[in-house]
Amino acid sequence: MLKLGDYNVLPIVRFSDHGAYLDGGEIGEILMPKAFVRPEMKVGDEEKVFVYLDQQERLVATKEKPLARVGDFACLRVAWTNHFGAFLDWGLMKDLFVPFSEQTIKMEVDKKYLVYIFVDQLSHRIVASAKLNRYIQPAPQEYETGREVSVLVQGKSPLGLKVIIDNRFAGLCYANQLHRFYHPGERLTGFVVKRREDGKLDISLSPLGMERVEQFSQQLKQALIEAGGSLPFSDHSTAEEIEKRFHVSKKTFKQAIGRLYKAHLIQLSDHEIWISGED
Repeated sequence: MLKLGDYNVLPIVRFSDHGAYLDGGEIGEILMPKAFVRPEMKVGDEEKVFVYLDQQERLVATKEKPLARVGDFACLRVAWTNHFGAFLDWGLMKDLFVPFSEQTIKMEVDKKYLVYIFVDQLSHRIVASAKLNRYIQPAPQEYETGREVSVLVQGKSPLGLKVIIDNRFAGLCYANQLHRFYHPGERLTGFVVKRREDGKLDISLSPLGMERVEQFSQQLKQALIEAGGSLPFSDHSTAEEIEKRFHVSKKTFKQAIGRLYKAHLIQLSDHEIWISGED
């Protein structure tokens, strides 16, 4: 079945002065404009194309790569507006429409907004909505503690940061997990801390347990090298000093320097760490 607003692999059935016509199955032939036709293409060749609607609302196949597809959440820039709504630049010749009814605040030209892309069932057009909560789902049971996930920043919450997990599920990063300002639309890697009864996920932006210690051990070695071999930190450094410099807890810091010390890679004093060996 043809997927509107997504990639499809379709065979070429004929050529014309307008381009190549592809077999869209029950939909019929779909034009791939001449600009995307290469000399070596021939009838029967299968082409991976993105299928959407042109300015006349006709199906068209393109070799352009959009910034997002139907079913995606994405942070996109407003290219222009009119009395019907806003139009977002999503990397294709025709901009993506956001009706006023799908905006939470009036969108402004050149500003970016996080939206969900879908096919409107009434008009059969590809549109976007800023009313994200309609499209975010509870996570299934298999999202267990420690699972690595993709994270899309949604926005601030009184408890921390609202995030969208794996392009579908509701998540939250608590304030004590945040080490800098995060922009809506920013994509990160996270780890499931727990799945709550309502299906929402608590997320850490750092690996859990000893995996996090190992990762920070490598970061600390690199920081020592970049600092010329020593740093003015030790077991006696305060949690605030460690958080400000390394963005980790004092517990993780102490576990990492303990690991490096046992491996004879660093030496310690009451006020300093320095490199004592090589990998």
